[in-house]
Amino acid sequence: MPKKAERVLIAGGGIGGLAASIALGRCGIETSVLERSGFTEETGAGIQLGPNATWALRELGVLEVIEPHAFRPDAIWIYDGLSGRRLASVPLGTMAERRYGAPYLTLHRADLHAGLRAAAEKLAAVELRPRFEVAAVEADSGQVVVNGAGGGTAEGASLIGADGLWSTVRSLVMSEASLRFAGATAWRALVPRKGLPFPFDAPVVGLWFGPRSHLVHYPVRGGRDLNVVAVAASGVGSQGWNQPGNVDALLSSFTRWAKDSKSLLERAQGWRSWSLYRLPPVDWSAGRIALLGDAAHPVLPFLAQGAALAIEDAITLARCIETCPGDPSTAFLRYAALRRPRVARVQSLSRRFGWIYHLRGPLRLARNLVLERRREAATLASLDWLYRPDHPAL
Repeated sequence: MPKKAERVLIAGGGIGGLAASIALGRCGIETSVLERSGFTEETGAGIQLGPNATWALRELGVLEVIEPHAFRPDAIWIYDGLSGRRLASVPLGTMAERRYGAPYLTLHRADLHAGLRAAAEKLAAVELRPRFEVAAVEADSGQVVVNGAGGGTAEGASLIGADGLWSTVRSLVMSEASLRFAGATAWRALVPRKGLPFPFDAPVVGLWFGPRSHLVHYPVRGGRDLNVVAVAASGVGSQGWNQPGNVDALLSSFTRWAKDSKSLLERAQGWRSWSLYRLPPVDWSAGRIALLGDAAHPVLPFLAQGAALAIEDAITLARCIETCPGDPSTAFLRYAALRRPRVARVQSLSRRFGWIYHLRGPLRLARNLVLERRREAATLASLDWLYRPDHPAL
């Protein structure tokens, strides 16, 4: 039976919020997910899910739902963007699945969101409340009351802020936390794969390095489309991650690139852009209120771990709430203690990868030489700590 006395409110019905509702619902704990939209995710963004993420999704019963819409890349091919030369290959496919016990997948973000929503809707303990925009939060010694912008209210024993980078919950309970523009802008677009020239038609994740810029592409929608992401150390900070992309500003950061690598950018249409941000370390909880995913610890995208960290957070947080019945404050402190070391390591490595991707001059040449001489298996093995699902957080 659902544990009504422990109802958990979750602000945000994105990947992290829905994952938390599923993890808690499978423990028999009631949740109300407060989402300001209609629980739709229609943005044309792709997403990479490493084995740590797909293992966690299997734990939630979601992996089998999304697999028909996903793609299993054979490898990551790494290129030098200026010369067009392939530098290295990181094996994925069956090798990675055997090594980690879960697949490496790429898919459309909307397909992942739809799978999470479908799983949440099947749980009696989960309530989805669309069109509920958090406006105010009141927390006393016994409960949390969330007031909506439209006049509605929600009450529970605790509140999880899973409302993303521009978290309203974080701004209400930790007003001193301030996002900082990371000095880079990302662009994304979808391109039909049919008719694309090599290597863009290959069943792989393509990663191209350039001075102060890089390019990533991989199949989504079961392989029908190619998701293209370009990142450059340029632009100005602006809120939102689905703004019309300035094509001229994008191409100006790739003028020196080889013809083959630049051709994909010129072929793509309908670019959308978003600014990259960092958040100085903040407390992840305050009494009966906790933060999850980007609301607590945004991570730069150079390691493709943002969604994975949010899903891992959700599972750990649910287990802490389950083992601390009636004591959300202690549960949230335990959750933060378990998750912080791993999250900090991912954030640090993501920043370092961004630096490596964007090297110039002699450092670029030295990086290329190291990559060309490194064995494929060694590159994959260096990520064992990340991709293996046997870390303490899970």
